[in-house]
Amino acid sequence: MIDGIYILANDVVYDQLVALLNSIEANAGRKIPICILPYNQRLDKVKAEIASRDNVSLFEDSDSIAYWDNFATQIWKNYPRAQRTWREWGFSELYELPMHRKFCAVDGPFDRFIYFDADTLLMGPVDYVYEQLDTSDWVVNDFQYKSDLKFIFDGSPEQMQQIFNSEKLQDKVFCAGWFATKKNIFPPAIRADLMGKLISGEADVMAFLAPDQSLFNYMVLRSGISYYNFAFHDCEQATGNHWSSKFDVVDNILFDQGRKLTYLHYMSVSSSAFVRLCGGEDVDIPYRDVFLYYRYLKSPEKRPQSFTRPSQITLLQKSTSSFIQQRVNNIKLKYRNFKDKINGY
Repeated sequence: MIDGIYILANDVVYDQLVALLNSIEANAGRKIPICILPYNQRLDKVKAEIASRDNVSLFEDSDSIAYWDNFATQIWKNYPRAQRTWREWGFSELYELPMHRKFCAVDGPFDRFIYFDADTLLMGPVDYVYEQLDTSDWVVNDFQYKSDLKFIFDGSPEQMQQIFNSEKLQDKVFCAGWFATKKNIFPPAIRADLMGKLISGEADVMAFLAPDQSLFNYMVLRSGISYYNFAFHDCEQATGNHWSSKFDVVDNILFDQGRKLTYLHYMSVSSSAFVRLCGGEDVDIPYRDVFLYYRYLKSPEKRPQSFTRPSQITLLQKSTSSFIQQRVNNIKLKYRNFKDKINGY
């Protein structure tokens, strides 16, 4: 039985990847093999980093990558409402397609594995997660179930009841940035069955702000595999993990009311902010010193010793970029508030 960790990455998130790898090495409690799933071909820095670590490899199964790229393409291209909405938002017709390469993990070398988005930091041992996989097929540890269900599924109540046959669907959704499961959890027959159902119209229940997340939730719930969420089933002992929460810091480990976090997730913080910070710019990132500690754990001499404020021209450029991002956010907000109008109902 081989336990492992997968991370989706490329050179754009290199600084975050190094910090995550160092945090795993420092806090996992044992040496765990790690495999990097390629977001795309921008991998020069990633490959150099892999070469410096004897427990890290690159996922190179081109057949699996092609399969899951095609799997996601077929689903989203046959989902007219998503296509129409993405066009209205100015996005590509296959919005965030490379994020679906997370699915390649089920074809990889590890019998049991934990998947990490690159924008996370490990804070403590994860043996308890692997142990839970002895009795559960899919394991998560997050509070997505307390958020609006429309971030995951936004079909009509009648549609969702017919498809999932669950009165408590809200309690079962999860964030796809961190999860644990097993090799071949979706065998070919189940993949084909789910693909057929999605293309025949069931895709219409999925939200499309984070398409891979919606698809993961659909496949887990629709396939009927056993599911466990520490943050739901053991909520009294569960800790937060989102950067917006207030945590205590002790020796570069985060604690939530005295309990050590399993991981910190920088979800929605731009990767460019980390690049600028590591370049010596004075960027305000939550738990900045903790991130910098892990980023430069193996190369402390390279850590910026001082930070400078950007020039007025740079600030203006960033202000323009922020304005554009705000427009995108407004579009997403409009989608949530006026779903019926966007759907054409």
